[in-house]
Amino acid sequence: MPLIAQLFTVLVFACLSFAARGEKLRIVTEPWAPYVYEENDKKLGLDYETTAIVFKRLGIEVEWQFLPWKRCLSMLETGQADGALDIFHSDERDATLLYPVEPLSDVEFVMFYANDRPHPFSKLEELKGLTIGTSPGYLYSPDFSESTLFTREPAPTHEANFGKLVRGRIDLLITDRRVGQHLLDELNIRDQISENPTVISRQSQFLAVRRNAGMDLLVQRFGAELKRFKREPAYAELSARYGAAPANTAPLGNASVSSKTVEQQESSAQ
Repeated sequence: MPLIAQLFTVLVFACLSFAARGEKLRIVTEPWAPYVYEENDKKLGLDYETTAIVFKRLGIEVEWQFLPWKRCLSMLETGQADGALDIFHSDERDATLLYPVEPLSDVEFVMFYANDRPHPFSKLEELKGLTIGTSPGYLYSPDFSESTLFTREPAPTHEANFGKLVRGRIDLLITDRRVGQHLLDELNIRDQISENPTVISRQSQFLAVRRNAGMDLLVQRFGAELKRFKREPAYAELSARYGAAPANTAPLGNASVSSKTVEQQESSAQ
């Protein structure tokens, strides 16, 4: 057998090693409805269901774990997990993680405020003196995280953040638009909370895997199949079910509002 053919065969078998050895790909993620979450012991969400369909088509079994994000990152770093769902790309992660070219979804980070304590704004300078709720395990863009104009206050969960907003313990909170809108209905507080239309940042979410033997081919196959599935009517139906069509948003024309990405934090992983 020619050398090139031998090398290709080795790589293909490495890529298919999980299926061939009867092993499962260990994927971790944080509940992040409507992208990925659990309801009545059933796994749901736009990105979860999309990923599950793609892996099924590739013949790869997956072992899922839903955990706090910092724990997910820690498991990636220690090799306890093979990959993470709905992770943002950053240059620092390229040394240890592989990303498909095709993203799973795109997110828009906006702020929410209580209707009885409105704080509409179009630039960060207008937030002077306010307290803004953040999510644990996330690293926000320098314009936001390094500003001395306002205070950032983390909460253990997204639900806790909205509870603090309702009770007046924070002035605003920052989260993805669709996640926030989902929680307004989930927590039955839509009549108490409003979304500010200014988009703080936009970013794509991926399935990323650790740099191990054969994973580069797995990522290529996953990306190609994901792109193919996203062109099908089934994906359009799935997207519509989870409200994937973005709402009207304010343009990112103001230089005072960061256009840099909000990235999930690595350094504070437990």
